[in-house]
Amino acid sequence: MEAPAQLDPDACRFSCLRALRWSDEDNQGVVNNAIYLTLLEESRHAYFTALGLLRENRFPFLLAQTNLSFVRPMRGGQEVRILVRTMQLGTTSFEQLYEIRCAQTGACHARAQARLVCYDSASGEKRPMAEDFRAAMARFEGLAPV
Repeated sequence: MEAPAQLDPDACRFSCLRALRWSDEDNQGVVNNAIYLTLLEESRHAYFTALGLLRENRFPFLLAQTNLSFVRPMRGGQEVRILVRTMQLGTTSFEQLYEIRCAQTGACHARAQARLVCYDSASGEKRPMAEDFRAAMARFEGLAPV
């Protein structure tokens, strides 16, 4: 199985802090694997909110694929910093990279890569990415427009 592409933390233009709850731990005393996907979702929400791209607090896309690699276990009750970077803009989809790090030490706990597909909820089909959406991400990330 391939590991997610590596994010260059120095090139990352967005991050957010999240607090883990003690109840996020499973019976092995580490943060449950499902919590990592929730952290990625919360970081996407923070990213698109910061860019002013959410309408009615809704994503204009669906998660199509996630590749998540666990680097070291996390414990509940700590604060984490989640780095987010949009790496590729397509016609109907885009890719993002993530790192979940300990806010205090900077130690990396997980790396992830996701493909997100623009979606028309009325038709139930994928759709081309809106130009203002694409332009805002390209401008923020310093990507060439497609």
